[in-house]
Amino acid sequence: MRTPRWLVVIYTAVLIIGILLALPNLFSKQFMEQKLPWYPDTRVTLGLDLQGGSYLVLEVDQDALKKEQVHNTLENVRAKLRSNQIQTSSLRSIGDTVVVGVADATERAKALGILKELISPIGSSGFAAINDLDVTEQGETIRVAITQGGIDYRVRNAIEQSLEIIRRRVDEVGVAEPSIQKVGADRIMVQLPGLQNPGQLRALLGKTAKMTFHLVDTTADLQNPPLGVTIMQGYDNDKKTYAVEDQVSLDGNTLTDARAFNDLHVPGGQVKILFKLNSEGANIFREITKNNIGRPFAIVLDGKVLTAPVIQSIIPNGSGEITGSFTMSEATQLSALLRAGALPAPLTVVEERTVGPDLGADAIKMGLYTGIAGFLLVAVFVFLLYGVWGLIADTALALHTVLTFAALSILGATLTLPGIAGIILGIGVAVDANILINERIREESRKGLGSLAALDKGFNHAFATIIDANVTALIATVLLYWQGTGPVRGFAVTMFLGIVISMFTDITLVRIIMVWVVKRWKMSKLHIQPFLNFIPQHTNFRFMNARFAGIGVSILLSIASLILFFKPGLNYGIDFKGGIQIQITTQEKPELVKLRGPLNNLGVGEVAMQSITNENSVMIRVQRQEGGEAAQTAAADKVRNEIQKIYPTVKFGSTDIVGPKVSGELARNGFIAVILAALAMTIYIWWRFEWFFAVGAIVTLVLDTTKMVGFFALFQLDFNLTAIAALLTIVGYSVNDKVVVYDRMRENLRLYKKISLREIIDMSINQVLVRCIFTSMTTVLAMLPMAIWGGSAVHNFAVPMVVGIIVATSSSIFIAAPILLLLGDWWNHHHKGRTHDGSNSTVVKV
Repeated sequence: MRTPRWLVVIYTAVLIIGILLALPNLFSKQFMEQKLPWYPDTRVTLGLDLQGGSYLVLEVDQDALKKEQVHNTLENVRAKLRSNQIQTSSLRSIGDTVVVGVADATERAKALGILKELISPIGSSGFAAINDLDVTEQGETIRVAITQGGIDYRVRNAIEQSLEIIRRRVDEVGVAEPSIQKVGADRIMVQLPGLQNPGQLRALLGKTAKMTFHLVDTTADLQNPPLGVTIMQGYDNDKKTYAVEDQVSLDGNTLTDARAFNDLHVPGGQVKILFKLNSEGANIFREITKNNIGRPFAIVLDGKVLTAPVIQSIIPNGSGEITGSFTMSEATQLSALLRAGALPAPLTVVEERTVGPDLGADAIKMGLYTGIAGFLLVAVFVFLLYGVWGLIADTALALHTVLTFAALSILGATLTLPGIAGIILGIGVAVDANILINERIREESRKGLGSLAALDKGFNHAFATIIDANVTALIATVLLYWQGTGPVRGFAVTMFLGIVISMFTDITLVRIIMVWVVKRWKMSKLHIQPFLNFIPQHTNFRFMNARFAGIGVSILLSIASLILFFKPGLNYGIDFKGGIQIQITTQEKPELVKLRGPLNNLGVGEVAMQSITNENSVMIRVQRQEGGEAAQTAAADKVRNEIQKIYPTVKFGSTDIVGPKVSGELARNGFIAVILAALAMTIYIWWRFEWFFAVGAIVTLVLDTTKMVGFFALFQLDFNLTAIAALLTIVGYSVNDKVVVYDRMRENLRLYKKISLREIIDMSINQVLVRCIFTSMTTVLAMLPMAIWGGSAVHNFAVPMVVGIIVATSSSIFIAAPILLLLGDWWNHHHKGRTHDGSNSTVVKV
């Protein structure tokens, strides 16, 4: 129980640094800038759900990228064969392959060697090179195929280029503190705090903005264009068409500047985009205008003709203008896109979420209030349980919260509303260590040990249990982070930090303080007395007498839950089934009938509405649209525009749009996370205990999980990513609770070798009963304010958590233990495990 002085100094330094890092979170940014400009601003970054803003996930359009690569390969093959005067019978693209027909064998062999020169190595695997193309001979044809390695290489390059281009585009708009990062192999996540126009954001980021210059063939038949000519529509007029030559006369990469300009010399004004080319582009532009006077010259953006002016004279300086029926806003956005440069491939919006600033401010306020309320409830409860010693635990809990914020600041993590829920839940779970420690110390004191001896044995016995319990919770947290996304990951981060930090504050610091108090006041005996003794400290319940009733009731509830799972079924949120969810707030009480008719007439499928939070707020859900990701965003715009016509002063609190691809991935990953968490914890229990402990845990977990699924189905709570987070947390908590019970059983099996397994199980449960009840009550108290007042954002997490904690605690006593007894009796019966006095006893090593 001795701690070296140098270690105490280190611990003190850690606490002081943590407090200094967390301190700025108490003040606003304006206060820090005005009153404390010299103090480092280490405030935790708030997520979009707390400060408002837009969140998009964009995916590289691999099909478009592949199509462009095939087209480029076809042109390269044509140019290569033409320059070497090789005659072909056919030249076409089929899927990912360019097929060249050469009838003459000598010419074909020559062509094969020439086309192999197009192959470029893009990497290596072991000792073999990875090439972008594969050139082979098949009969009288040569096939030039794009390899999968080549496609992957170009997707990676496209992502890297797109990241930089998106940053430049966002900078053009002037959004403060944007977050732009790669997600997975082919996606980019963009978070823009404060931006409330997702349509503007999509237009800014989703357009390729690839500008090219082409000559127009004025003699071509628009109905049957010749080879090398494509019919293109006008950018702002789909009815107007142009016969544009495929050959690019000038690439938009030579563009150095583009600015919107309102020409007031024209009656009524005319909006233009003035552009300037670099020296290389200016020279090419001069030659084009010199050799093609009198011909239309098309400026093409993303496959549509912006304008096609007739070349009147030579343009020597590389300057020009783009005219059209633009508004000033459209011209400004187009010029910003052109300045930032073209994306190497189209980006598709696969997920979009927008939160209004008012809703974010309400979330902060509610998270703060419910967090403080949860902490106070836990602190008061612990004080009532352990009196003055409870104050030490409360001090550790306060330091635990401070250090959690300090760690979030150091990591640069983003705090979301589910993250606040993670901190609150972490407080509830962290107090479990203190309860274990205090209960073990109290047991040792009752045996007559002195104060320091009781502290020593109490901490030692509790430590192994705390480690086992925390490891199981960490398994669930890590899997949640791995398979989760967005705010769910924020919850996982805060829970992980909370568990790890609790090992320092609620064990190390509490031990040092308790030893100091004992030595300072020279206590010979420790008397940890509660202020409220409302639960008997010494119980002798025969729990195993009710084992069949407990298992039977549990199985019946699980069967009922499975029936509810099929009918009425889970109320899947848009995270899992895709679609659109819009929260609106109006000045007067909205009439659902007034909204329902116009929205149903939009042709966007089923529209569901319900009043939420207060009488002026409505949640509108629109089914997933046919036609992929682009159809979702188009339908959302139609719904928002229609709502604004009905209620012009409407405020859009939040908008969530999830495409079919993302929703399928989220559903799959969520369920995989739950299954993997259960298996990982079972393996850990098997390793730390014995196989029948693991079997008891997994059977109980299955029963607990089915009951929670039934709870979601019965009350039709949204089953979304937040629900998966709740399920994973409940799984972790359930195993945590069972580990504490199992640990006491293992200890008693070692101590009492002549007592039957049934008696040992009853004895063990009675010994940890107070701890189980106290821990459950503290965790429920921590989550209760959020369950009642937390709002819709965390309602689907907090309410099931409260129910899940009760289910997990009762299952540890009435399900896991009886299953363990049944398995133990079966094992002893088949292995003739008898003690010398004839009583049943387990023969396995523990």
